[in-house]
Amino acid sequence: MSQTKLFDPFTMWKDIYERTEATWGEVIQETLKKESFSEGMGQTLTNNLQYQELVTKMTEAYLKQVNMPTRGEIASVASLIVNLEGKVDDLEEKIEEDTLKNELGKEIGQLKKAVTHIDKKVEKVLEMLEELTTKPGPSAKEKQ
Repeated sequence: MSQTKLFDPFTMWKDIYERTEATWGEVIQETLKKESFSEGMGQTLTNNLQYQELVTKMTEAYLKQVNMPTRGEIASVASLIVNLEGKVDDLEEKIEEDTLKNELGKEIGQLKKAVTHIDKKVEKVLEMLEELTTKPGPSAKEKQ
């Protein structure tokens, strides 16, 4: 008995794919090595950059006409807001420090007044003690 091979479309498809891929791979590698390809890519990039620049200018001109801010203006305002927030934070810290210093100053002033008042009372007590010690006491006859 002879065995006949059945037609396999996937094997045929795979062979076609491998031959085509090898051929096109070589062609693409040769093309990429050519200087004309590099020049063409460079020109394409240059044209793309010019196009982007043109679109940016046209967009900015349109936004100015309709009285709307551009991306750069919004970024500038955002930067100003960030700087302003930093300054507000600094001011808050200074105010808190000043408030704390004022409260401490008030407490120190009250303590000074209290110490002065106590000092005056101690002086009066000392004066009274001196008067008692310097005055002659009652004599024995006066006591009877």
